Amino acid sequence: MPNCALLKQLAKRRILYSAMSEKVFINEVGLRDGLQNLDTFISSDGKLALCRSFIDAGLKEIEVTSFVSHKAVPQMSDADRLFSNLPDLSDVDFSALVPNIKGYERAREAGAKRVALVVATTETFNQRNINMTFSEAVSISEKVIALAQVDGVRVRTYISGSFVCPYEGIIPVNQVLDLTERLLAAGTDEVGIADTTGASNPAHCQKLFSAVTQRWGPERFSAHFHDTRAMGLVLAWIALQEGIRRFDSSIGGLGGCPFAPGAAGNLATEDLVFMLNQSGYKTDINFDRLLLAIATAEQLTGKSLGGRIMPWWTSQDK
Repeated sequence: MPNCALLKQLAKRRILYSAMSEKVFINEVGLRDGLQNLDTFISSDGKLALCRSFIDAGLKEIEVTSFVSHKAVPQMSDADRLFSNLPDLSDVDFSALVPNIKGYERAREAGAKRVALVVATTETFNQRNINMTFSEAVSISEKVIALAQVDGVRVRTYISGSFVCPYEGIIPVNQVLDLTERLLAAGTDEVGIADTTGASNPAHCQKLFSAVTQRWGPERFSAHFHDTRAMGLVLAWIALQEGIRRFDSSIGGLGGCPFAPGAAGNLATEDLVFMLNQSGYKTDINFDRLLLAIATAEQLTGKSLGGRIMPWWTSQDK
């Protein structure tokens, strides 16, 4: 007679292995989120070189720039030129952040086929971040989404401060759910749950991602984490267990929210890729080539970069 307990255990392991072998998509945001607050301007040629290093490493989703006012974000003043000079690759999705209708129109003229919008969870955060009221930010997003649907442009809408607002504190899960429902009803292709200041914790993260995936499924959601309090990877793992398969990250941990004192930067791409590859998930990203991308980023920025994995990695006898 077969051992029923053993069969159940083997079946459970097969299910676990199947889940762990799933493809995970990484959206590299180093060119935009990673560079936007730098004091030193990085040339368009330098940015294109960094972009090519991402492509060489196997990254297929790259957020290149943002079409914002050059006075507000000088680093992004070359957005039109940069986007227009990207390589013509059918298997790589290049996207751009757009703050409003004018930004969207500029992105379309430059050839963007994917754009990202941002709506913060609170009144104060919207006013400080994009100089709009909450109602204005949602309304503008809805209008851009409508235009994008006509144009055949895909839209990811980030909910900034999904866990904590730097001005108004902890955000209740239901507040995020209400905003998510409105954005999905407007027709956004994807909602990005963003821990903008890196202030979330594992319990809050699990509660929010469990709530959104139970209501709408995981397919239309992505996760954006910062490593301010050294919990970026933990939070990514929790989102992964809730079914999320799309994540933002930044090469070398470049970036960091200006509203979060002491912010260490975005979740490093190399940390996320290493964890996923080690855990059996499929990323199609070459870790060794990510190291070349880090070197390129260091040369351009003049900063010493690298995620938490790097001290151990460089100590190994290869």
